[in-house]
Amino acid sequence: MFQTHCQDLTFVFVFVFVPCILIIRILHHLLLKSLRNSLLSLQKTLHSLVLFITMSNSNDDSSAVDPPPFDPLQPSIPISYPIKTLQDLHSRAYFDSFHYPFNKSTVPIHPLNGASPTLPARPRILVCHDMQGGYVDDKWVQGGINADAYAIWHWHLMDVFVYFSHSLVTLPPPCWTNTAHRHGVKVLGTFITEWDEGKVIATELLSTKESAHTYAERLAELAVALGFDGWLLNMEVNLDVDQIPNLKEFVSHLTQTMHSSVPGSLVIWYDSVTIDGKLDWQDQLNEKNKPFFDICDGIFVNYTWEEDYPKLSAAVAGDRKFDVYMGIDVFGRNTFGGGQWHTNVALDVIKKDDVSAAIFAPGWIYETKQSPDFQTAQNHWWSLVEKSWGILQNYPKVLPFYSNFDQGHGLHISLEGEQMLDSPWNNISSQGFQPMLEFKDDPNPDTIQVLVDFKEASYSGGGNVTFKGTLEENASFIARLFQAELLLGNFPVYITYSVKSEETSLLGLLLEFSSARKERKSVLLASRRIDQSSTKFSELVVPRQVKMLETTTEWATREARIIMDGYAITGISAVCYRPEPSRRTLESASNVQDNASVHTPAEYFAILGDISIKTSGQNSDFPLSSSWLVEAQYVKFASDSQGTKTLSAKIIWKLKDGNDSVFPQYNIYLGKPAKQAVGSLDGRVESTQEYLGVARVESFYISDLIIPSNTDALKFIIQVCSVEGTSQNLDKSPFLLLDVKDK
Repeated sequence: MFQTHCQDLTFVFVFVFVPCILIIRILHHLLLKSLRNSLLSLQKTLHSLVLFITMSNSNDDSSAVDPPPFDPLQPSIPISYPIKTLQDLHSRAYFDSFHYPFNKSTVPIHPLNGASPTLPARPRILVCHDMQGGYVDDKWVQGGINADAYAIWHWHLMDVFVYFSHSLVTLPPPCWTNTAHRHGVKVLGTFITEWDEGKVIATELLSTKESAHTYAERLAELAVALGFDGWLLNMEVNLDVDQIPNLKEFVSHLTQTMHSSVPGSLVIWYDSVTIDGKLDWQDQLNEKNKPFFDICDGIFVNYTWEEDYPKLSAAVAGDRKFDVYMGIDVFGRNTFGGGQWHTNVALDVIKKDDVSAAIFAPGWIYETKQSPDFQTAQNHWWSLVEKSWGILQNYPKVLPFYSNFDQGHGLHISLEGEQMLDSPWNNISSQGFQPMLEFKDDPNPDTIQVLVDFKEASYSGGGNVTFKGTLEENASFIARLFQAELLLGNFPVYITYSVKSEETSLLGLLLEFSSARKERKSVLLASRRIDQSSTKFSELVVPRQVKMLETTTEWATREARIIMDGYAITGISAVCYRPEPSRRTLESASNVQDNASVHTPAEYFAILGDISIKTSGQNSDFPLSSSWLVEAQYVKFASDSQGTKTLSAKIIWKLKDGNDSVFPQYNIYLGKPAKQAVGSLDGRVESTQEYLGVARVESFYISDLIIPSNTDALKFIIQVCSVEGTSQNLDKSPFLLLDVKDK
């Protein structure tokens, strides 16, 4: 299980396995297992080679001089990385790392909504992410520079996300935990022992009951400190039968410790070693692996199962059948249904037999460069999952709710319609709530295409939802944005959204409501009248225009106030429509020949920048700049042979009153020297700021920042951002003035 994706095995399959086809057909499953064991050594070598090549290539510029070995104690650009030795796990060395504070996730999975932390009592989907040895573009905690970096945005189709690599202790980068939690998805790290080295590790781990407990407590401590929700355990080695009691102690103690520390946490056992110590994948839940299943939260069944195995496993699990996760390898390596574009074949069988699914390596789409491009292929592949299982996560569920449709990578970054960064970037932590757009396999060129667009201007962050195509005058087009579960009370709710469009391309929002008595209503928010024959709604609300930004971007922000006591918002859709034609237009149209149509399709183009839903009492009250204590640590100045000076430093901030900050994000800027405003006659000056990045913990590392000549001080501004998408004015934000004269 979890071998690295290697193409170099083609020769072995052609010249060794082909002559054995007849035998394989007879022995099938048993022979498959024995052949897999014989390939472990070869695949380990290939995996090590690929991993070495992958880790040798980074976003840094290439150099003829080998970089120094990574020292986690020394200040450097913050990264995520695994724990590779049992000694480092035991000594708690990770907590001494310079990088540890940056790797804490800050988004709770169920923020203040009273929701149960346990998984729902239904079939679930677990997604296990395995890509190129792990820690690729996602290792850069403060973000990278690859606009095409891999990301997942179909969070509404899963319940659990596992971050996997072949290192002993795989710690999920905080970007995955932050965005998964935002969407209600639990995140697990991985503990794995494999190969000969893994057997040595297992011997030490399981030497005594006390050692088993100690290492279980170390893993639980890491999950609590970094904010993720548990572990996938993969003991992929042969063990002596007398080691099994301590293995069970390890699994049981880890499960109990996690549960007591993090309500709703999970420990999932992978179908590998059996109760008699043999590394023998069962491909189902049975008497050989059920003793481990009984002392943890579920089992990830190996992916080479047969069609009746989900039903058999359900029978063995009894009332815990939803805790059985039948594995599917998207790469298609001996997996039922073939994986790849046929992954839904296995999903259909699993769903029919009422157990859960574990999808392994959906990054296959990205790694194999499926056509026509990653965005389209990813949306297409996940649409097959939705068609098989439906939507699993509804949002919004709580207020305030905000989404700027950012996917965590792009070509620019904007704030309230103003572009702050004009270069490629990636940071999965920046994902807003992702829209549940429906994929059209063969889009009609005569209708509207809906997509998250990175090239068009953004109102906030680096994404938007773009609507483009053709639309007749009296027609409308409806596109699903969110499937919600948001109960409203007897107070007004304010819905705000930003739009950029042509005068003849109008964009509104359609809100669907349902009451406890199953009464249904729909409210259309539209700035102009709309032909009700094309869009059915119970009530029309004309939103007020809050502001039209005085920039060339021409963003308009609109706000509507509604009261729907006793109802819940169940759906939010975008409505594309055209203004009703004027009387002169109709009279002109009547002069055309009889067989001509007045409803001539015309080009349509509109952009939805963001959406916010909140009550009047949920407006942010940002602390005064003087309320913050801002400091610099690890300050280092350097100069090159040309005399260019650079600065590296860790900027930290906290509230002076000692209270924990409730703000989810901080934008970091470098204040530029003031200059006289162009055309100013009164001597008025204006200053500019350079966007440096974003932080989700109260610290940010500045690396090799070039200090302009003749500069005495540098001003670093920390712009505080709220959960409803607003940001503190820069001139009122906390800042640090750092003396750089004569440094």
